[in-house]
Amino acid sequence: MASHETPAPAQVGRQARHWVETVLAKSPFAGPIGIEVISIEPERVRLRLPYRAELTTVGTVVHGGAIATLVDVAGSAASASAIRDDEGVTGGATASLTLSYIAPASEADLEAEAVVLTRSRAQTVSEIYVRDDAGALLAKGTVTSRIFHAPAGRR
Repeated sequence: MASHETPAPAQVGRQARHWVETVLAKSPFAGPIGIEVISIEPERVRLRLPYRAELTTVGTVVHGGAIATLVDVAGSAASASAIRDDEGVTGGATASLTLSYIAPASEADLEAEAVVLTRSRAQTVSEIYVRDDAGALLAKGTVTSRIFHAPAGRR
């Protein structure tokens, strides 16, 4: 491991779980579309977006914006998965998101798996795969996330 990289904790802590389950998946924007947390591990998360007619664009095809939101939240959640309980975290942001749509998501529940590729104190890069409930790959994304740390005196 390069000296500038921050190692992930051995298990997901209370603060990381809070950020993934509450701050990200249930945020005012992401929460209403119905994102659910399946699993959280250090450097890896799995999220689910159940199919609803309100998420479609034409017929039964899930809108690309809903898929992009799932990818964004999954990448941010993978970044947050390694927040330590002793860290002072004040927020975070997506610095970049690249998304390729591979096949339409038609009347299917979606699952996103995000895996951290690299992590430093300044940013985390995650790769995200979105599959339908039959396992077909529908989209692939890369998210670069930032976590904002409180000044040392405010932790």
